[in-house]
Amino acid sequence: MKTLILVRHGKSSWEYSVDDKDRPLNERGINDGHLVSSAFHSRDMGIDAIFSSPASRALHTCLIFLRQLDFPFAKFELSEMLYDFSGDDVLEFVQGLDDNLKTVMIFGHNHAFTHIANSLGNSYIDNVPTSGLVHLEFQTDQWASVEKGITVQTIFPKDLKE
Repeated sequence: MKTLILVRHGKSSWEYSVDDKDRPLNERGINDGHLVSSAFHSRDMGIDAIFSSPASRALHTCLIFLRQLDFPFAKFELSEMLYDFSGDDVLEFVQGLDDNLKTVMIFGHNHAFTHIANSLGNSYIDNVPTSGLVHLEFQTDQWASVEKGITVQTIFPKDLKE
């Protein structure tokens, strides 16, 4: 079985005149990242590898999770393929993962993550919100064979604030 955990970056700030890749998280993005990572951490799930888009907002969200999960930085990697908005590169990235990895967490962007969650999961999600987490499982031992799986859970900030 393979497990894929998608995390969309936290809410970013538009107040700076910087390139898209350099947009930072805003205060809500930081707070929501801590909220969702804490809720996910309570599920005590073993993760084999974590990958992030190199965009500042995705990387910062990822760092919040790395610290919360006490995940070793040596097992974390950046991938340009995750700086994708369509989902095509993200799917190619996932299907190219090393089969020795059972549970992988990736940090990236919409519309790619909503597209991936809907095309690979069995529950329709209108929109994966900022800092939103989608947990998918697949009945296969090969990432290249990942197709339709099961949406095990979602953790969205608004659900944790009610």
